[in-house]
Amino acid sequence: MDHLQPIGIFDSGYGGLTVMREIVQLLPEYDYLYLGDNARTPYGNRSFETVFHYTWQCVQYLFSCNCHLVILACNTASAKALRTIQQRYLPVSFPERRVLGVIRPTTEKAREFTLTGALGILATQGTVQSGSYVMEIKKFFPDVRVYQQACPMWVPLVENNEHLGPGADYFVEKYIQQLFQQAADIDALLLACTHYPLLLPKISKYVPPHVRLISQGPLVATSLKDYLRRHPEIDQCCSKTGRRDFLTTDSAEWFARQATVFYGEKVEARQIKLDAV
Repeated sequence: MDHLQPIGIFDSGYGGLTVMREIVQLLPEYDYLYLGDNARTPYGNRSFETVFHYTWQCVQYLFSCNCHLVILACNTASAKALRTIQQRYLPVSFPERRVLGVIRPTTEKAREFTLTGALGILATQGTVQSGSYVMEIKKFFPDVRVYQQACPMWVPLVENNEHLGPGADYFVEKYIQQLFQQAADIDALLLACTHYPLLLPKISKYVPPHVRLISQGPLVATSLKDYLRRHPEIDQCCSKTGRRDFLTTDSAEWFARQATVFYGEKVEARQIKLDAV
């Protein structure tokens, strides 16, 4: 891959593959390099310091693989690490590189989702605690009321391939009920975790039919396309041969087996070690 300059896509595990799938569908000509930090997942319940350390380590690895642009396809990493990376580390160490997240492309469209002005956020504990969605939405749309609900059991259900089984219903219904207890007029739900689109069949069962469900993948893909159009200097640094490569910090065989569920097609992966980064 020495001659390639792929767009790097990072996630703590498999969920970012749901975002990558949408990006590839919209921008198939680019090369992509996905890195899942599966050996240290999940990030959702870890401290800000730990999430930053892990995320920055993985971003630097992608930079070493000739990625000039990296997408943090992970809400927890975007919430807890992106701002520090963008403001403190890139200007000093990598001024020509760019790192983008999934929160901004979602929040800048928030007003389009709701008619009542009441927007629900379903996310990991870490994303909820960061307050990132509340702060970003308030910056763009002060009139929108944001209600958050942490769903700590949803990622384990998906990661263990139990998200479509009967056992998932209890936890899906539980968290949705807790959210609507905060405000009955919520008319749009943002799935603020890249794992959650796989739970859509279950979520739809327990959400009123008039409530709109929003997944991030299409929003992030559209935002990336616009970003590359507005920044030709970055676009020129991204090679375009249609190649997709996948890296994991855990078992490559296990990653390839699980990734099919998230990405929608069979993949081949390579295991890496981050100790030397």
